[in-house]
Amino acid sequence: MQLPHNEPVLHYLSGSPERIALEHAIQNCYSTVLDIPMYIGGEKVFTSQKKEIRPPHRHQQVIGTFSEGNEQHVHLAIQAALEAKYKWMHTPLADRIQIFHTAATLLRSKYRATINAATMVGQSKNIVQAEIDAACELIDFFTFNNYNAELIESIQPFSPDGIKNSITYRPLEGFIVAITPFNFTAIAGNLPAAPALLGNTVIWKPAYTQIYSAHIILKVLEEAGLPPGVINLIYVDGPVLSSIAFRHPEFSGLHFTGSTTVFNQIQQTIQQNISLYKNYPRIVGETGGKDFVLVHASAALEAAATALFRGAFEYQGQKCSAASRAYIAKSCWPKIESLLLTWLSEVSVGPIEESQHFINAVIDAKAFDKITSYIEWARQDHETTIVYGGTYSAEVGYFISPTILLTTNPKSKTMVEEIFGPVLTIYLFEDTELDSVLTLINESTTYALTGSIFANDENSITYCKEKLWYAAGNLYINDKPTGAVVNQQPFGGARKSGTNDKAGSVLNLLRWVSPLTIKNTSNAPTSPWYPYMIS
Repeated sequence: MQLPHNEPVLHYLSGSPERIALEHAIQNCYSTVLDIPMYIGGEKVFTSQKKEIRPPHRHQQVIGTFSEGNEQHVHLAIQAALEAKYKWMHTPLADRIQIFHTAATLLRSKYRATINAATMVGQSKNIVQAEIDAACELIDFFTFNNYNAELIESIQPFSPDGIKNSITYRPLEGFIVAITPFNFTAIAGNLPAAPALLGNTVIWKPAYTQIYSAHIILKVLEEAGLPPGVINLIYVDGPVLSSIAFRHPEFSGLHFTGSTTVFNQIQQTIQQNISLYKNYPRIVGETGGKDFVLVHASAALEAAATALFRGAFEYQGQKCSAASRAYIAKSCWPKIESLLLTWLSEVSVGPIEESQHFINAVIDAKAFDKITSYIEWARQDHETTIVYGGTYSAEVGYFISPTILLTTNPKSKTMVEEIFGPVLTIYLFEDTELDSVLTLINESTTYALTGSIFANDENSITYCKEKLWYAAGNLYINDKPTGAVVNQQPFGGARKSGTNDKAGSVLNLLRWVSPLTIKNTSNAPTSPWYPYMIS
């Protein structure tokens, strides 16, 4: 097995072939109103219950509709998954790998502009955010999952003379449920694809706000040769899915990315139904984050300021890994504040097709209302100062300006609660108060997803890492807490940020197999007596 390479990120310079193709694809999104079906057992399923798809940055315009399903469609999807299971799990791994290899090739070429444009228009991502997500990361997931699946199969036990020992990596018995988020097209594609590669069949429920790009992923997989029923894409409310799928005896696993609240509810439902299942279900989840940046007195300030700017405001802060709370040594703040205010004064906010905009729209009205409620709270809080931003408008799109808050209370509402928007709260500490700040970072929230430490003093870095040993699943030294790359920084957090099963790595794929150990003896004993019994 040869270790593959990560997909190169294209630059989309003005007039480049990839830029021209992307602009054409974006225009096609705006000029065509799609009618998107569910996909059950290889069949397109339309319903009379249509829901509109509107770009977050142009919410007056309809770019598509999708057919919402009901309980019947959950039953049909489960039936299709179970009917496809036997043939799919006995399909050789090499053949399954070839399908996902072909899918990666299609995304790299024929569908690159299409998947990026759909992500930009449907989820309001700018060019670079769409490229690193919808194209590059999804290609990487497919590519490295293939490599890691072969690696798993190569792990075999020792066989002494006369005995052949082996492990067969069977899929889980029954079906998998994949529940995917709006914010990363790559995650939405990987959560059903990773279990499917290992021979599982899947019910995939995407976020309604990501359906526009989700259906393209399934289209690519079908064109790559994925058999009917292996991945069944349905659009139903969470409680509808939960009431049926999580009460089915063949339910065998959940692959989830979303809110901590929803994950907790699902966990409770599964536990309540545990006696109904044929097996103990595998539960893999990545949930929320309240991700920190610590700026030590020895830090390189330009690098720290850049990390805060990008980490907090790229994709409008709608990343579970986004920098949302920062602890900055007071001696560092004047320079960092100056840099941030200078850069923010040059930031523009607007629609994705105007490439000068660093900030686009948040995903929908519900998110807009939640994020702006935190800004209004901060405006009234006597311990919080709005250093920059705090403005917003939903007239044309759900636009919120990047906002920096400065608090004197390290346990204030915006320092401990997940906001999931372009809001960064900063707490300043005396340079000599490092120990107390490390305790605050470690204990202020229930999350432990990502974090950053900025320092040039190696002893301080080592000390901070030791004190923050369980405060993050992905820890970055002198870099922003976002932007994990498949096979370079396996991603996942612990505590109430998830089960830390590291998407894109062997660790995640191992969750979707049920190993069968086989002992084949060629010189089996022919007498029940042991040597010591013979006189």
